[in-house]
Amino acid sequence: MTEKIRNICLLGHGGTGKTSLTESILYLTGGTDRLGNVGSGNTVSDYDPEEIKRGISISAATVFAQYKGVKINIIDTPGYFDFAGEVRQAVRVADAGIIVCAAKGGLSVGTEKAWDYLEEKKLPKVFYVSKLDEENGDFTATYNALREKFGHTVCPIALPFYEGGKVAGVVDVILGKAYKTEKNKTVEAPVPESMKGALEQMHGALAEAVAETSEEMMEKYFEGEPFTEEEILAGLKKGVREASLVPVLCGSGYLGVGTELLLNAIVNLLPSPAERPAELAVNAAGETVEIACDEGGQTCLFIYKTLSDQYGKFSFFKVLRGKADADMVLTNSRTGGTEKLGHIYNMLGKKSIEVKTIPCGDIGAVSKLADSKTGDTLCDPKAVVSAERIAFDEPCYSMAVSPKVKGQEDKIANGLMRLAEEDPGFTMENNAETHQLVLSGAGDIHLDVLCSKLKTKFGVEVELSPVKVPYREKIRKKVKVQGRHKKQSGGHGQYGDVWIEFEPGETEDLTFAENIFGGSVPKQYFPAVEKGLRESIQKGVLAGYPVVYLKATLVDGSYHEVDSSEMAFKTAASLAYKNGLPQASPVILEPIGLLKVTVPDSYMGDIIGDLNKRRGRVMGMNPIGAGRQEIEAEVPMAEMGSYAIDLRSMTQSRGSFSFKFVRYEEMPAANQAKVIEEAKLSAEAE
Repeated sequence: MTEKIRNICLLGHGGTGKTSLTESILYLTGGTDRLGNVGSGNTVSDYDPEEIKRGISISAATVFAQYKGVKINIIDTPGYFDFAGEVRQAVRVADAGIIVCAAKGGLSVGTEKAWDYLEEKKLPKVFYVSKLDEENGDFTATYNALREKFGHTVCPIALPFYEGGKVAGVVDVILGKAYKTEKNKTVEAPVPESMKGALEQMHGALAEAVAETSEEMMEKYFEGEPFTEEEILAGLKKGVREASLVPVLCGSGYLGVGTELLLNAIVNLLPSPAERPAELAVNAAGETVEIACDEGGQTCLFIYKTLSDQYGKFSFFKVLRGKADADMVLTNSRTGGTEKLGHIYNMLGKKSIEVKTIPCGDIGAVSKLADSKTGDTLCDPKAVVSAERIAFDEPCYSMAVSPKVKGQEDKIANGLMRLAEEDPGFTMENNAETHQLVLSGAGDIHLDVLCSKLKTKFGVEVELSPVKVPYREKIRKKVKVQGRHKKQSGGHGQYGDVWIEFEPGETEDLTFAENIFGGSVPKQYFPAVEKGLRESIQKGVLAGYPVVYLKATLVDGSYHEVDSSEMAFKTAASLAYKNGLPQASPVILEPIGLLKVTVPDSYMGDIIGDLNKRRGRVMGMNPIGAGRQEIEAEVPMAEMGSYAIDLRSMTQSRGSFSFKFVRYEEMPAANQAKVIEEAKLSAEAE
């Protein structure tokens, strides 16, 4: 049964036709009775209201097709980089990847990224050149660009042919036969005379590529003997599975041209789960063990995706070993708790088809698991293991989120917690200092989609605003000041009088000392003085930011036997603080972070120029291979708000970065003035 399963993911840049190709496969194999269209919002794999509204894939959708007795599971992934987490989920459970690239416009960065994802997981790859029906589509130029970029491992197994200037069908390079698609049926057609030269040339390139898969084939090739059809298929199959050959197919999802040839390649060339290397996992003792794809083994399944809605949640899983039966009780290796599978399904977009069993290597879904989430392993209680989790990219773009109607903060937090179940690619943090709920994701579109979902799924409208920078204040010189609190009213009055020396301290926290002679301030009031200062340093005198590196020494004062109290001395200390700090040359400190940017060599000048504009200091540059450099720089956090979007724009999405706080540093005077002015305006607004 496992041999009759193929798990593939469709990858590539946004707009290259992945969803249209999925539709074409489903329509041709009878999975649907109509051909959906992205523009009309009626495709099987783009069913989320946000996807229909925007006309793009946001979530990795799982569908399946039956072809020649083989079940083909297809995970259609988003091409926009804000949703790269969805691609990571798909690649984690796929056994091969089809990289879809459009026939016009040259190679896109999405093609490069898709290649990198599959290389990282050592998965077999196939290129599919799409949209041959569109004007200015050029298969040959795209194929040549693929060869130039990815080397001679790229080999053609299909060529398009045209009639009247429009794509009419494809030629199978292996068989030397041409095929047209008419009314959803693929029929053989004569190879056009004009194609015969190109076909011969491509067949030669294919034979050369196949020859390199074994010594025996290489010998035959050099002896000038032609390969049989079976030999070419066997060589291709071996080369694809070892990832030493990457076949190129082509077609038009919209017209159905080339779809059947692609399905044949999936069935004949791509591996079943049983033909992939065993998964590595960790057992209860912390030892690394293998999970072989064994139909008779103890059940082990991996949850790669979660969908959450008002009715509960669906958990998508791949059976790594054994089989998953309805009502089976398994152990979650992360929590140690048990989960009953209950109803299990094959998924066709949003349509769930209930089944009794999901066999080894297959992909399915289960509803209403109690405490399992994306990345968890469910297994037989007698063989508890944890499979490798999904490595999501760190969120790099942050905004503060707040409700349009006050008092709905809890609703936002609850909604985001539910959304986090299905999207582990974002984080939220309640910043106690700035009093903002900070939402961090992969980019502006990612956060915009989350806000839309908060409105449609949880009925709360929100606004995004820049994240406040957590500045600090400190003093640069020593001053000695008096704080005197005297208040007389009926009965007891209030009296507290202190002299305090303020100076720069050694530690970030307040250093409090006393140097009193002759009992001018009794010892019992020392804690009250310290408490008054600790409360005061929460708000600096320049812009209201916390004060750090402050040493305060109580040196003198006076008291009244009746009117003095802890409260009076606490107030006197805060008065000394307010009087003294403006005289002690206060300055604003800003947070500085270590930025590591990885970019292709060709963008180095632009990146360094941009860092200089952001007041960054370049610390070093390290070549990391494949024509890429890692730049290390220290940059003020205040200059990094839009960096994720700006870097994407400067490098056509080829750059990536990480940014970690390292320390606080004194801010230039011109910038301080701006921060102080903003703080005043903010205080007035409140």
